[in-house]
Amino acid sequence: MDKKFYRLISSVSIINILLSIVLTAFMFYYNTYIASISIIILAYIFLSHYFEIRKKRIELDRYIESLFFNVDKASKNTISKMPIPAAILNNNGDIIWFNTSYAQTFSKDEDIKKVIKKYAMTKSEETRHQIEIDGRYYLILKVDFQAKRHKNEISKTLFFIDNTDYVILKRNMELNQPVIGNVLIDNYEEAMTSLEDIKKAIISSEIEKKLSEWALSLQAFIKKYDEGKYFLLFNKKNLTKLEDSKFEILDDIRDINEGNKIPLTLSIGIGTGSHDFLILNEYASTALDLALGRGGDQAVIKCDDKISFYGGKTQAVEKRTKVKARVIAHAIRELITDSSTIFLMGHNFMDFDSLGAAIGMYRASMSLGKKAYIIMDKSNVAIDELVKRIKGEEGYSDLFIKSSEVKNLVNKDSLLIVVDTHRPSYLNYPEIVDMVERIIVIDHHRRGKEFIDKAILVYLEPYASSACELVTEILQYIVDKIDIKPIEAEALMAGIAVDTKNFTFRTGSRTFEAASFLRRMGADTTSVKQLFQNDLDSYILKAEIVQKAEILNNGIAIAISPANANNLIIAQAADELLTIKGIRASFVLLEREGDIAISGRSMGDINVQIILEKLGGGGHLTVAGAQVKKPLKEVKNLLKDAINEYFNEEGEDK
Repeated sequence: MDKKFYRLISSVSIINILLSIVLTAFMFYYNTYIASISIIILAYIFLSHYFEIRKKRIELDRYIESLFFNVDKASKNTISKMPIPAAILNNNGDIIWFNTSYAQTFSKDEDIKKVIKKYAMTKSEETRHQIEIDGRYYLILKVDFQAKRHKNEISKTLFFIDNTDYVILKRNMELNQPVIGNVLIDNYEEAMTSLEDIKKAIISSEIEKKLSEWALSLQAFIKKYDEGKYFLLFNKKNLTKLEDSKFEILDDIRDINEGNKIPLTLSIGIGTGSHDFLILNEYASTALDLALGRGGDQAVIKCDDKISFYGGKTQAVEKRTKVKARVIAHAIRELITDSSTIFLMGHNFMDFDSLGAAIGMYRASMSLGKKAYIIMDKSNVAIDELVKRIKGEEGYSDLFIKSSEVKNLVNKDSLLIVVDTHRPSYLNYPEIVDMVERIIVIDHHRRGKEFIDKAILVYLEPYASSACELVTEILQYIVDKIDIKPIEAEALMAGIAVDTKNFTFRTGSRTFEAASFLRRMGADTTSVKQLFQNDLDSYILKAEIVQKAEILNNGIAIAISPANANNLIIAQAADELLTIKGIRASFVLLEREGDIAISGRSMGDINVQIILEKLGGGGHLTVAGAQVKKPLKEVKNLLKDAINEYFNEEGEDK
């Protein structure tokens, strides 16, 4: 309002002055006497307007000053007498004034001055901050204002609102949040096979007893709804107790031995972090799927996007029945039949298992009359010999395509089959996941947090020795009397042989059955063995890696591979390190273009999967790998930290 007033006065004055100047100039031209009178009149007009404006401005300033004085006085009286503690701080964070309520609340506590000063001096733009004093919680509201006479001085007024009741209520609500759990005996049917009825009853009773005692310790409700399946409901306040114990129930169930040849294992999926029972049930189901996908004998907690893993110390138990393999094969057959073009892809830096499984699914597609392609931009030393043999055979000239060719071939009826991995970031061409609507995943690695969620069919079996084993079983059911060429059978056999270390690690009866089928299809074991032969330079490299390995106190060997090595050499070097007495696990690092490859191996008492998962990798208890995009020295330090963390975790074997 005052600005408009000043503009009005000024505009009127300027107009009058201009008119007076014009009139004076006119009169001066015709009459000097009259001009002098005009100058006097002009001066009078100017001075009268000046003093008028001056008077109005003084009156306005006095009005505004009195208004601010009254408001300031009222606010000071209000702050002084208000029941909420308040204090004014200077630029240095020192208290220069406080009200009566502040004196009554904090007068005996000197530590609060340090807390207040630390908060006041922070450059954070947050105007709210909560502190705890003598078991009480206070919400601090900060208001900055500029001092009247010192423009550079910014003072702060702090108001302390007692927030204790709200904090306690919120905490109680969080602690009393419902938690839903799904509990499953992984291998109930397998463990009960060939047992006498009385033994089955004893084992069943022992399971019920241990689970009931466990639920009682958690103040939980547990209900059996099917053979070997249980539903769990308890409060979140007992979840911390469960995590602190590292789910000891897993060990308790595994220790049951009443004549069962196969140890019983438990999988637990826990859903928490919501008051909605539908969401909790979804979390619990997802967590149980993760636990089973990682081989069972473990617990998984899902809270929104956060996932925690516990257990997983034993190998996945082989499923003796092939019913699932037959069902999966029929489902894959339907999807391939309904598709126009089939794209096959493994992980980047393909190995024998990845390439062999892709070739097996190529044969399945061709047997159903569908054109299939394996996406591979370039080969690598590990598979060069096999790729060379395949390209030398008749009928495989257009088997391999580059990722740049995919866009011209993809359509709405295309099908992508991913083998030997379930992580989008590990794919040779990750962009294809968004381009294709229908995706099948066939993998034998324990499931990690990252997953191809849009897959419409997932065949993930951690008990299997390799992806080639799973694909070999699928081929036996996908069409009647499938015609597999010898080179294809050898590629599948090579994948199984590599991942089992020539049938010595992670082999079950179904592994040998798959190998037997491939042998009948024309796989030559001598020809397969020749694929693994190294030249003299590779052998020297492997010996150099073993020689320069660093042996840690806990029986773990860490070796840095020369840059001219490859994935196959570091995997073989990791295996060689295990043959040395006293070494329980080995890790070999290789610096490649853009990342560091890690190959991990163990004898079974150390879970290399859990260790490498901390670096973004995965795999199995005895065989695992990782790809880390960081400098070599930093990756080695991260690996050592992950190893130390693994041994420091309660419940892990040391």
